Amino acid sequence: MRRTRILTAVLALAAGLLAGTPPALATSAPRSTLAADTYTWKNARIDGGGFVPGIVFNRSEKNLVYARTDIGGAYRWQESTKTWTPLLDSVGWNDWGHTGVVSLASDSVDPDKVYAAVGTYTNSWDPSSGAVLRSSDRGATWQKTDLPFKLGGNMPGRGMGERLAIDPNKDSVLYLGAPSGKGLWRSTDSGVTWSQVTNFPNVGNYQQDPSDTTGYANDNQGIVWVTFDESTSTAGNATKTIYVGVADKDNAVYRSTDAGATWQRLAGQPTGYLAHKGVLDTKNGYLYIAYSDKGGPYDGGKGQLWRYTTATGTWTNISPVAEADTYYGFSGLTVDRQHPGTVMATAYSSWWPDTQIFRSTNSGATWTKAWDYTSYPNRSNRYTIDVSSSPWLTFGANPSPPEQTPKLGWMTESLEIDPFNSDRMMYGTGATLYGTENLTKWDSGGQFTVRPMVQGLEETSVNDLASPPSGGAQLFSALGDIGGFRHTDVTKIPSMMYTSPTFTTTTSLDFAETNPSTVVRVGNLDSGPHIAFSTDNGANWFAGTDPSGVSGGGTVAAACDGSRFVWSPAGTGVQYTTGFGSSWSASSGIPAGATVESDRVDPKTFYGFKSGKFYVSSDGGATFTASPATGLPSGDSVRFKALPGTKGDIWLAGGASDGAYGLWHSTDGGATFTKLVNVEQADTIGFGKAASGASYQTLFTSAKIGGVRGIFRSTDKGASWTRINDDAHQWGWTGAAITGDPRVYGRVYVSTNGRGVIYGDTSDTSGGSGGGTGGGGTTPPPTGACTVAYKVTNQWSGGFQADVQLTNTGSTAWNGWSLAWSFPDGQQVSQMWNAGYTQSGQTVTAKNVNWNAGVAAGASVAFGFTGSWSSANGRPTAFQVGDQTCAVG
Repeated sequence: MRRTRILTAVLALAAGLLAGTPPALATSAPRSTLAADTYTWKNARIDGGGFVPGIVFNRSEKNLVYARTDIGGAYRWQESTKTWTPLLDSVGWNDWGHTGVVSLASDSVDPDKVYAAVGTYTNSWDPSSGAVLRSSDRGATWQKTDLPFKLGGNMPGRGMGERLAIDPNKDSVLYLGAPSGKGLWRSTDSGVTWSQVTNFPNVGNYQQDPSDTTGYANDNQGIVWVTFDESTSTAGNATKTIYVGVADKDNAVYRSTDAGATWQRLAGQPTGYLAHKGVLDTKNGYLYIAYSDKGGPYDGGKGQLWRYTTATGTWTNISPVAEADTYYGFSGLTVDRQHPGTVMATAYSSWWPDTQIFRSTNSGATWTKAWDYTSYPNRSNRYTIDVSSSPWLTFGANPSPPEQTPKLGWMTESLEIDPFNSDRMMYGTGATLYGTENLTKWDSGGQFTVRPMVQGLEETSVNDLASPPSGGAQLFSALGDIGGFRHTDVTKIPSMMYTSPTFTTTTSLDFAETNPSTVVRVGNLDSGPHIAFSTDNGANWFAGTDPSGVSGGGTVAAACDGSRFVWSPAGTGVQYTTGFGSSWSASSGIPAGATVESDRVDPKTFYGFKSGKFYVSSDGGATFTASPATGLPSGDSVRFKALPGTKGDIWLAGGASDGAYGLWHSTDGGATFTKLVNVEQADTIGFGKAASGASYQTLFTSAKIGGVRGIFRSTDKGASWTRINDDAHQWGWTGAAITGDPRVYGRVYVSTNGRGVIYGDTSDTSGGSGGGTGGGGTTPPPTGACTVAYKVTNQWSGGFQADVQLTNTGSTAWNGWSLAWSFPDGQQVSQMWNAGYTQSGQTVTAKNVNWNAGVAAGASVAFGFTGSWSSANGRPTAFQVGDQTCAVG
């Protein structure tokens, strides 16, 4: 189910949006002074939706668990709520590839420390080099060291590992296995600097497909795991014995017995396979290795499990089934640290009828299976599976035995037993993260219970979004790999993705603006139709008929009244139909591959864009005419939409850094466009409910404005803009889609490439007060009294977070405020929200933003910030508003 996951990022890159940091503008375009608004950001709940290739339990602290995803960042487990907290939402637009996590390591010497090796592709699709991120506060904040090579969190072989490892005796020492022939790397200063281990003898040689010319399948998968034998040293001294797995079928495992000074190939090792995992049981002196004939995570037709006795060098084949009977490779390898003779592994590439999980309680001498055949095709399961919390995991399927729904999983490369709790196990699949808390029932003849343990981990890749003005649906989403959902409540998980048909990936969708009961979606499917319709606001669907030659979804547009549709599918030219697609006719005057949209007032007017040209049809899509408009982006990385309620009002965003790039507006049906001079770059455009007193709908865009990349809102037709996200909430690449909510002022839905659908709600409950170009306002008059409450809400080594509440205790209202204080210990503010700030030495001045400038007599205003400290973190003792000293509460 994950094969299409590559495509979303690739298509985004092919559009030319992400060719690196854009150069400075050649002309001195006006730069906006940006206001800020405080938004609360959450996910529209889906729970999961992507591949989880790695789960890491800390070995010294109970309940400290991390998960890594291929393109959606990393997460930390919250035991109190049984949820996951995202850790890499601060990754910005230019570093979007750092949302792909190829490996993760949690420090058992100092559990506050965690490291992530990040980078999504090793070829040209990702313009950035890889990096190692290090955190001393469990991923709340990060520091970065760029590497001189790329890493591949979404490359073949990403389920092997872990490639990043911390010396359990001397935690300042880390090793990283690199792909692409870059070898083994080491840090001796806790990940700050890295150097290649030049004497390591093998950089790997395995390529999934040497004939591939894209740099994807033909990349050398390199060095894939590092494991320390902690018993070979003492605390504070580098571990002497280190094992390293290499993507080389003849030379898969190497060892050093002198803390990395020299390395040798392990004698007598199996050949003909890749070592996906290497897990060491130091108590019994066994190194377990899971082998597959392919790198995964999709492929693998044969496999073996082996046990290496570290004291004698003896190799023992402990495969749970004969090699001849495998049609899969092994991975997901783990040992029970409470009972190290208990070993588990997965048949990660067993797609049909299901994955398999194997368990041994005698160090691999004998094995049992999670399920067995009774009499084929009937199965007996050692488990029950409860997906009531994520019911869509059944995929709406009704398979014939031996296949069951929901499946136990697929792509099960990560499986870990809690080192403190033999009953808890977690494992990742291509769609979710499952777990159990009564695993030992396996051994007593009972059934253990599998449930999703995925709340908070949102990993879908979003292609399109739509929020209708009426009907039961709040939001329609077009997603990679699992199709998409109709959310009637974004705080709740929908019961099922779109079905009838179920696309592997939905590429585009639309609803009829004045008849939102009519909805259309298009997408990719290995066999079957590529278009579907709904007449009940997306609650139920039926398939349309494909025109000849269709090979993929492309883009689709619904007439505003639902009477007709225009479709630009992959594989053939633009098509139009009346009714629900029982027959199609070719549109003329518009090139194949054009992006299509509908006018939201006139049911016969449709628009298209391709290669710098805008096209208009006034006869329901039968014929298109090229607009005379010039100066539009020459490439195809463009998204445009027509404004509801006004015919011919069109907004167009897109471009590339080597040409026209920005936001354009047309009020004459695309005949002419005017470029907004205050928007340097823009990639999406969407509309939401108008602000209170405003005559024009709210605009939302993912853009670069005033030199800042972010999510922006305008309530005054683009004359001024407010950045509504902050540096802690960036989500990498957000260039696929954006839409406001026509029923909720300020609400915006943002697409991400791996962090699901993000939605934001404003703290401005007044319904908006203009677009906001101001950042300061006027200083209050010198008369009047004030009180300040200053509270440190969180503190960690070298950093802290504080909240400040300023109360106007005078008798007159403030129309703007400015609060100043001095830090006693040289602290430095790093980020502030709900206020702008400047700092000179120890003195900080915080100023209002446009929406919180007014503070009535007796009212309060609050803001917060994060900062750094070194020797001490004393609180300020004096605060001033203007020249008035405030009482300190």
